[in-house]
Amino acid sequence: MIKRPDEIALMAESGRLLAQVFAALDALPLLGRSTMEINDFVERMIVDVLHARPASKGQYGFPFVLNTSIDNVICHGVPSTDDVLRNGQIVNLDITLEKNGYIADSSTTYLVGEVDYAARRLVSTAYQAMWKGIAEVRPGARLGDIGHAIARHARSHGYSVVKEYCGHGIGQEMHEEPQILHYGHARTGMALEEGMVFTIEPMLNQGKPAIRQQPDEWPVYTRDGKLSAQFEHTVAVTASGVRVLTLRPGERPLCPVDAP
Repeated sequence: MIKRPDEIALMAESGRLLAQVFAALDALPLLGRSTMEINDFVERMIVDVLHARPASKGQYGFPFVLNTSIDNVICHGVPSTDDVLRNGQIVNLDITLEKNGYIADSSTTYLVGEVDYAARRLVSTAYQAMWKGIAEVRPGARLGDIGHAIARHARSHGYSVVKEYCGHGIGQEMHEEPQILHYGHARTGMALEEGMVFTIEPMLNQGKPAIRQQPDEWPVYTRDGKLSAQFEHTVAVTASGVRVLTLRPGERPLCPVDAP
């Protein structure tokens, strides 16, 4: 679980490249595009422009480079030419990138066109909740501190946290130990140490946390049909706190973080 400084430097490079992908998506009009168009755009950028590998493609048999989760899809949404983004929708784009043998993982929930207040409030709170978790990362803190901060923020705004999916250690493999729960009790769980690298990726639901998934199908839905939003960054525990390896160009952290 502990990465050497040279390994973290390689992961930071993967994170920097992945942040460039999201910067390009930030400038890409999503309204009227199919999720398959977005998948192909991202694949071309990762492979042809950044000369990296889309780490999700082929992982667990998944044939695409990203997940596209619309509205009440919590996660693992599958790109399709039939899913054309409409005004008022929200869509989470979850992307992994591997360069020089190390993987970075990040996601953002985008607003498509003019989105109503209720959806915008959910998306904003999910973003804040991720940063509440990041703010707890430092040597000597506990894994439970991260989940407790996220769940407390979500509940204070009337939202629930999905419990079936969590953050994870990451490095040469996409999923490593430890698991990073987005709920829990403060001052419990494993102590954080300098050199740990993992994702924080809370999924917040408008309604209840229960999920719905058909056997052998990728998309995971909210059981009550209400909206879900998610944000994700890959972070490293430093001697003094936390470094966000996938920080976007121009993104302003909502808590103190180490410089890139």
